[in-house]
Amino acid sequence: MKKTIHNNILSRLVVLLMTLVAVEFSACAQPLAVDRSVDSLRVVGAEWRVDSLDGFVLKRYHFDEGQLFSAAQNLCLIEIPAGSPRRLRFVADSVARPVSELASEVGALAAVNGSYFDMRSGAPICYLRIGGRQLGENIPNVGDSVRRKYYQHATLTLRQGLPLIVTPDTNRFWEDSLDCRNVMTAGPMLLKSGALVPQRDDRTFVTHRHNRTAIGLRPDGTVVILAVDGRFRHRSEGFTLNELQLVMKWLGCVDAINLDGGGSTTMFVAGQDSNGVVNYPSDNNRYDHQGERPVANAVIII
Repeated sequence: MKKTIHNNILSRLVVLLMTLVAVEFSACAQPLAVDRSVDSLRVVGAEWRVDSLDGFVLKRYHFDEGQLFSAAQNLCLIEIPAGSPRRLRFVADSVARPVSELASEVGALAAVNGSYFDMRSGAPICYLRIGGRQLGENIPNVGDSVRRKYYQHATLTLRQGLPLIVTPDTNRFWEDSLDCRNVMTAGPMLLKSGALVPQRDDRTFVTHRHNRTAIGLRPDGTVVILAVDGRFRHRSEGFTLNELQLVMKWLGCVDAINLDGGGSTTMFVAGQDSNGVVNYPSDNNRYDHQGERPVANAVIII
């Protein structure tokens, strides 16, 4: 009898101990609240290197290690003020080529890489229409030919060269109904009407740091184009999508779209050093301006 009581007490103590350990582990596993106010102040108060060009502004800033999101970061930013005569345009080629080539060939003043493409064939994998001609469609999910993939949930349209960022319908054929000659789908959407758009947490594309390219709009119509370098430890680690959307908001944008990134991220400005490549593309694994990846399409400034 005494032995039975002793065993029962021991069993209860073991269960209690396991419960306490589980609670403690659960508490430790919860993400810690992060105060981003210091990061926002550093972005807003950064002493950018500014080049005032013909109808737009080029800004550059390097955050030393630990200064932005506890990391080193290199940002290149183009601002096209409202009322500027400069306009956006999409360009594409059936053969993938560096952004600097696509831009220089048409006499562009500046450019960034555009939307996603198949690196083997060079074909767009998101909807793309240029000058009224459809060049790409949203490739379907495996086993689902109707609903679009998560990185096809934002659309950039150009009307007379002026951008508008819209959220498409979940149906992957939605763009067919748009009465617009220039349409580029990418994504995810980062900001909509000033609000942060919730991002998935089950894709390393979202949660890991990478090079990023984004376009945003301020309330007054100013266009903001951002290139964030990545994959260079101690020099520029890149952003998660959550970090990217925060920075676009801190830069004053109310709507913003994520474009292709990673090794594709490139910003070109005619007349600048290094053949106009102002950021540090990573496709050659060296922190220089020579690592452009050939891409299938680009957004240019004319």
